[in-house]
Amino acid sequence: MVVPDLTQLAVYSIAALLLAITPGPGIFYVAARTLAGGRAEGVASSFGTGLGGMVHVVAGSLGVSAIVLASAELFTTLKLVGAAYLVWMGFRAFQSARRDARGPLDGRPAEPPVGPRRAFREGVLVEALNPKTPAFFLAFVPQFVDPMQGDVALQFMVLGFVSVALNTLADIVVAFAASGIRKGAAARPALIRRLREASGGTMIALGIGLALAKRPAT
Repeated sequence: MVVPDLTQLAVYSIAALLLAITPGPGIFYVAARTLAGGRAEGVASSFGTGLGGMVHVVAGSLGVSAIVLASAELFTTLKLVGAAYLVWMGFRAFQSARRDARGPLDGRPAEPPVGPRRAFREGVLVEALNPKTPAFFLAFVPQFVDPMQGDVALQFMVLGFVSVALNTLADIVVAFAASGIRKGAAARPALIRRLREASGGTMIALGIGLALAKRPAT
């Protein structure tokens, strides 16, 4: 049985927390999702990206992530699929905001939000299809793994879970904050439309950024 060194775990947790609260693609994605569909969708997407992150933690502990990162073809395929998915969701959110704005004028009903369940599933896919996530885990987590403690794979999974949990917690806080902004704009439909359009544009920008990502040196 692996018994983690409490001092090492505390140092790791502090480092992981600092990384979790640093604005990055994950935080921007959750904020965009919340602005587009509300708090429930934002929180659901937070748990979805958390589960997607755990996919990479398990893959990293089993050595699968290292294989993906070592293959230019696999890395490129994964990032392009993930980028296309983000761009498609962003375009859909942007178009939905435009249609809903025109709805009252041409008699069409507003398009309903995608809902928490779909937001959760999309969050899982967005994170699972992001090859930058396993690159992060393989670069960060092994620095705190102690081979002398035994079962390196289990240590990797435990530390990875801590990181994912902290990231998810930070994303939920962002979802609540973004929800407050959305709620404050509720009395101004034009502002809500602009926020939803901006959220769609943010997801498109994240997709483009992912498509341009380079494979880390191995």
